[in-house]
Amino acid sequence: MIALIAEKPSVAKDIARIIGATGRNDGYLSGNGYMVTWAFGHLIQLAMPEAYGVANFRRESLPILPPDFQLIPRQVKAEKGYKADPGVLKQLKVIKEVFDRCDRIIVATDAGREGELIFRYIFHYLNCRKPFVRLWISSLTDKAIREGLDNLQPGERYDNLYLSAKSRSEADWLIGINATQALSVAAGQGVFSLGRVQTPTLVMICSRYLENKNFVPAKFWQLKAATASGGINFTAQSTAKWEQQPEAIAVLQRVKDAGQLVVKSVERKEACQEPPLLYDLTTLQKEANTKLNFSADKTLSIAQSLYEKKVMSYPRTGSRYIPEDVFDEMPERVALLGQYPRFAGYAAGLDGTPLNRRSVNDGKVTDHHALIITENLPGELSKDERAVYELVAGRMLEAFSGKCVKDVTTALLSGGDTDFTVKGSVMKEAGWRAVFGEQETGGDEEAASLPPLQEGEYLPLSGVDLLEKQTKPKPLHTESSLLAAMENAGRELEDAELKASLKDAGIGTPATRAAIIETLFARQYIVREKKNLVPTDKGLAVYKIVKDKKIADVEMTGMWETALAKIEAGSMDADTFRKGIEVYATQITAELLSVQLSVATGETCPCPKCGSGRILFYPKVAKCSNVDCTLTIFRNKCDKQLSDKQIVELVTKRKTGLIKGFKGKNGKAFDASLVLDEQFNVGFSFPEKKAKPKK
Repeated sequence: MIALIAEKPSVAKDIARIIGATGRNDGYLSGNGYMVTWAFGHLIQLAMPEAYGVANFRRESLPILPPDFQLIPRQVKAEKGYKADPGVLKQLKVIKEVFDRCDRIIVATDAGREGELIFRYIFHYLNCRKPFVRLWISSLTDKAIREGLDNLQPGERYDNLYLSAKSRSEADWLIGINATQALSVAAGQGVFSLGRVQTPTLVMICSRYLENKNFVPAKFWQLKAATASGGINFTAQSTAKWEQQPEAIAVLQRVKDAGQLVVKSVERKEACQEPPLLYDLTTLQKEANTKLNFSADKTLSIAQSLYEKKVMSYPRTGSRYIPEDVFDEMPERVALLGQYPRFAGYAAGLDGTPLNRRSVNDGKVTDHHALIITENLPGELSKDERAVYELVAGRMLEAFSGKCVKDVTTALLSGGDTDFTVKGSVMKEAGWRAVFGEQETGGDEEAASLPPLQEGEYLPLSGVDLLEKQTKPKPLHTESSLLAAMENAGRELEDAELKASLKDAGIGTPATRAAIIETLFARQYIVREKKNLVPTDKGLAVYKIVKDKKIADVEMTGMWETALAKIEAGSMDADTFRKGIEVYATQITAELLSVQLSVATGETCPCPKCGSGRILFYPKVAKCSNVDCTLTIFRNKCDKQLSDKQIVELVTKRKTGLIKGFKGKNGKAFDASLVLDEQFNVGFSFPEKKAKPKK
């Protein structure tokens, strides 16, 4: 008997259908010598500090450096603290039974770092010793699954991938737990979440926001001259800029007095623009944010859905290239788009022509190749799914198309001892730009076309204007620009040697960047204002504390990502990385324990249980600031979310006024007051029923 484990039920069902395991059981499918089961994403996680006998949020406990990490089932919020998710426990029991009954295992979790970690953590948690092989595929089409099953890979081939994933998981725990607790202890109030990638990302947003907010624009002036040749009117801008208006006005008068312009030089050249490379996940997220206003998280979610619908390749890729064997299939994929209405005409025009090979490079394909469409045309898609599908399909057509060729003319004119310049372009071959029919946006001084100017030619001056302009700050980050900054974290460094060493180092990975941005929203560190990412007061308060600390060091975080890639490649030892992270965690803990943090708080009141602490308010709970006090009040009570005001009333008066809209286990609504009893447990007090009047 062979076991097969997928990352989620939908994928398991697709594979089971192909291998003939159609018998339905609780938590698995069976048949034809197979038992097919599944996870629900990460079923297993690293245990929290209390599992190692460490008291949380105590100065003397920090740093927390477990000698060996323990694995536990995924936790969910309970009335008091956390408990193992019952659904996870049930599925783990099924997986154990399936593994125990089988001779070997086929691993069919997503073919990437996180997919490998999901399986290995389950495997180790269950103390399984069965041999396993790997299904490694880049799409979920029937053809890809069948080919993958015919070409199963030895499980040990992915040991380094697992070590990289495990190292990332443990590093995030060590840095996140220690940094968060250290800053929270130093603050003496609230919990301030910090993280290995989360905090440098927050610093990028805040520093750009403050740079923009504090920017003082400087005025400058330019001249714009209007002229004509051969009956074609056009304008040219002065090459010089003046910081003083009177000086610019004086030049303006000299140009007017000259009354004409002379052509000093004309440069004509053919400009060829290569097509863009195929998308990886990050470039798709950037484009979808710019063109569709989708968040990075939404784009990833839609791309995952298209992958599971078998119309797009594996989305969590960091490569923009495809290998030779995949390129061999591209004429068929292009021809397929001849049946897709939006691209039918363009795809037909590519039929039979040699495809551009710019995106073909075996050496630049990582775990997965670039995003492409599969051999399956999409059926019913939502509006958002169709928009993302068309971005990927259109980019595929662009990438395999010919160059865009333009004739570009640059002319230098002179009048009154002042030079003016103008640039014009004429499209000769649209090439890849014809896919979406998009025109390249030119600068202020670029014209669509220019008349055939000759050097030494005199042109009439029909007018000259003084333009008042001002310098502009860098714009606030959008998700698109932030993704670019995360991807290219090493490129803005001033140290040339460090910049060279971090040339390709980013922070986070294509698969995790969306989640990092969403975490900053969840922590209430940033908000969206239209497309812009703006820090909150809480985010700025944290930024001001950490901006000069190691935890916020973008270069260091980029180097960790490079190290994780080396572990995956087998050129770095995971234990060496772990020791470095422990040293780093110790350093940032010491730094953060010494800071002073001030964050404005809303409602607060003394703790009725210990008397020495005060009540602090969080999104899901209110609790005492004294770490030795156990008073915790959960906001969600019978499907009713308690406000700060209601909690203050409860702890100060021991009873609230009548609160409407609780829901019982039977789903029926009821009204009640909340009371805090002598043991500081929260209970209900029901209003007295009015006696019915006697008839």
